[in-house]
Amino acid sequence: MATISATGAALVWFRRDLRLSDNPALSAALRTGRPLILVFIDQRDRALGSAPGEAADWWLQASLTSLEHDIAALGSRLTVLRGDPADLVPALARDHGVAQVFWNRSCEPVIDARDRKLATTLQNAGVEPHAFAGTTLIDPASLLTGSGTPYKVFSAFWRAALRQLEPKAALPRPQHLPPGPPVPGAMPLAGLGLDPADPDWAAGFRTGWKPGEAGAAERLESFLDSALADYPEGRDRPDRTGTSRLSPHLGFGEISPRQVWHAVQQRLADGASYQPAEKFLAEIGWREFAYYLLHHFDDLRTTNFNASFDAFPWRKDADAFKAWTRGQTGIPLVDAGMRQLWTTGWMHNRVRMVCASFLVKHLRADWREGMAWFEHTLVDADRAVNAASWQWVAGSGADAAPYFRIFNPVRQGERFDPEGDYVKQWVPELAGLPKRWIHAPWSAPVPVRQAAAVTLGRTYPHPLCNLATGRDAALAAYRSLKRAPHAAI
Repeated sequence: MATISATGAALVWFRRDLRLSDNPALSAALRTGRPLILVFIDQRDRALGSAPGEAADWWLQASLTSLEHDIAALGSRLTVLRGDPADLVPALARDHGVAQVFWNRSCEPVIDARDRKLATTLQNAGVEPHAFAGTTLIDPASLLTGSGTPYKVFSAFWRAALRQLEPKAALPRPQHLPPGPPVPGAMPLAGLGLDPADPDWAAGFRTGWKPGEAGAAERLESFLDSALADYPEGRDRPDRTGTSRLSPHLGFGEISPRQVWHAVQQRLADGASYQPAEKFLAEIGWREFAYYLLHHFDDLRTTNFNASFDAFPWRKDADAFKAWTRGQTGIPLVDAGMRQLWTTGWMHNRVRMVCASFLVKHLRADWREGMAWFEHTLVDADRAVNAASWQWVAGSGADAAPYFRIFNPVRQGERFDPEGDYVKQWVPELAGLPKRWIHAPWSAPVPVRQAAAVTLGRTYPHPLCNLATGRDAALAAYRSLKRAPHAAI
């Protein structure tokens, strides 16, 4: 085995941890005193999970641009490469006298398995690999039930996590980054082709988001200042700005869950109310649970967590699915959510549940189809959270909502968008309807619709299905599943 050079550079491999503050891999590399080669490797392998969907590609481009600027301000450079890390990282180490390689683990089994093989390759070449925890608050492997099995119910998982959860203080932002040697073959960020060009469909993204570490910090502070106190109620109101909107910043690692945790704890120390903070941190806990499930059940994205659902009679209706993706279902709250998603790359969480429930229950489409569409269109496309959440809505997942619990989008709209403001914003063709009818325009008297310039089937679609009939059909499908041999629901 080769001897590690005392004067060699250290390589820091950025992945979905695009920040300088509280970055364990970067901090450890700095402590070596070596010059640093800072690398991001773009790998076009969506099956492996190293590349997001097209909307998240836009975010990645903007986030990398921000990181590149921040690194340059501290005296170094971000090297961007494209290819397979299993080949590129050892080649970089060999060609540039790299003594140590640092990265943060992904907590995705398939990626971490790839990284373990890479670590062995590096060790065999005399290079020290160092992998760190930085994606989640807890180590998924260390938290088990008394019988040594993984938790499958969120409430029990989160109670156990809170008993042992004492996150260390967030690591400070470096003041200087000692540059390593330039890397031949590095490409400009624009060369990745992540930004949409023809057509440029991301105009709505640019007006609502500020990707990057600074944008993440601003988003967190704005939420804590203006929305935390009302979070238990405000989080369910799509007509208000009541959620943190931190999901894409967390998903790309522009801010760590540890930084969020300590920021909330500081507000509590300063006198913030405990109950809203507890509710918000439980949402961070759901993210932890999603990564925990994916760690212990690595087929979570492809297989029903509850195997009984393998026999479920999902329907394949290409026209109905297309109408759902375009926000043309004739169900106002669903259409508002799907149009918000297409325009901004994000959808309010309450509405995500309603839209997902409508697809998998009223239309009985396979949850994997909906998950794939969300990952194509969400800037916060997170493979673990997306899989856990879609299985939860479908009824097939861990701690899932029972299949017979079917969201009624009209009642959900009346309860959480009582004035119809959210629907009016995203479905403007219904804006003239009184709030009494805006969530169910088919129920409005004809003169009311005429006064509002709403003609069903022309200015706005008829509903894809009768909500009551669709619910009954979903329940009948569920009952047939229960009667299937060996079903255990």
